[in-house]
Amino acid sequence: MFEQIQRVPGDAILGLIEAFNKDTNPNKVDLGVGVYRDAKGTTPIMRAVKEAEALLLKNETTKSYIGSHGDPRYGNMILPMVLGEDSPILAAGRASATQSPGGTGALRLAADFIHSQLPGKGIWVSDPTWPNHLGIFQAAGLKLSKYPYVDAENRLDFDGMLAALKQIPVGDVVVLHACCHNPSGFDLSHEQWHDVLKVVQERELLPLVDFAYQGFGDGLEEDAFGVRLLAENLDEMLITSSCSKNFGLYRERTGCMIMVARNNEQMENVRSQMAIVARENYSNPPAHGAAIVTEILESAELAAQWREELTEMRDRINGLRRDFVEALAPYGLDKKYACVGEQRGMFSYTGLTPEQVDRLRDEFGIYMVRSGRANVAGLANENLPYVAKAIAAVND
Repeated sequence: MFEQIQRVPGDAILGLIEAFNKDTNPNKVDLGVGVYRDAKGTTPIMRAVKEAEALLLKNETTKSYIGSHGDPRYGNMILPMVLGEDSPILAAGRASATQSPGGTGALRLAADFIHSQLPGKGIWVSDPTWPNHLGIFQAAGLKLSKYPYVDAENRLDFDGMLAALKQIPVGDVVVLHACCHNPSGFDLSHEQWHDVLKVVQERELLPLVDFAYQGFGDGLEEDAFGVRLLAENLDEMLITSSCSKNFGLYRERTGCMIMVARNNEQMENVRSQMAIVARENYSNPPAHGAAIVTEILESAELAAQWREELTEMRDRINGLRRDFVEALAPYGLDKKYACVGEQRGMFSYTGLTPEQVDRLRDEFGIYMVRSGRANVAGLANENLPYVAKAIAAVND
């Protein structure tokens, strides 16, 4: 039977990794892979995480299942981090957390929940969006459509976005990036979030907010503005949270599916259905990453250390954005690429064309996705002059 199976192209990012590893250029730079990197080019384990793991090793007494919703202590830590310590939604019992295998697992839970419980509802994503959004939602059988987000001049197309949202069929699902938009780096202002809220209310849309980068933009509280605005002004919404970036727990697959309902009774109904979705997907989520997060957030000392480390990572990324633009100034390209300094998070839509990206790879050993999306965390003070000179060369 297998003779009928066709080979398909591999993942573009994984292909970049393989090509980068084979490249013999001593000056090669990896701006493709979507993980945080420090000044040495490594993805470090946070000090708070190492201390939490040591405590877990000492005190853990079982490896038993933790249930389809995961560890309740983990949910009790994530909910206030996302919705706010003094959230009226939490006080009213309107929100619930289901632990998931990473933010990706939370997105699949959301997709399957929408497909089974809200049949016929379409789902709308930004253009561009994280490529795996497309695969996840289509694999779940959802009708997928796009709304504009970045224009031809490589700027946030908010007018186009808002106009498109106003045309979405009543009751459909709209996917919004809470902060650090992947892949563009363009985020909404507070005023723009209020405009989006108004349209969501008018069209009775169900927001699915992807919150994968809390703390990587402007701060833990600042990055949650849009999420909390919607939650406090809408009866219903879905939120997918990830600890991959802000805790550095990429391989531990630590995420959370958060549901907000009109009241506690409806929340319990939704929660019961989400347990079935989780059970049918993977039965129980992995425990280790969530245990680390819980250990950190339940400890005032470890939580303070973690916030300090997260601030260091965020400041490094934002500093690299400014340094990148400054490095291009001697070539007269600082204004052209000024958007990189305005964006937030690890990723940047640089505005480089596919042809320019190909030249950067082939002539200079600088790797990024052909859309021009670059992982800013792959830059360092040592390679910035080289990268700037290469970008100037492909702009001739």
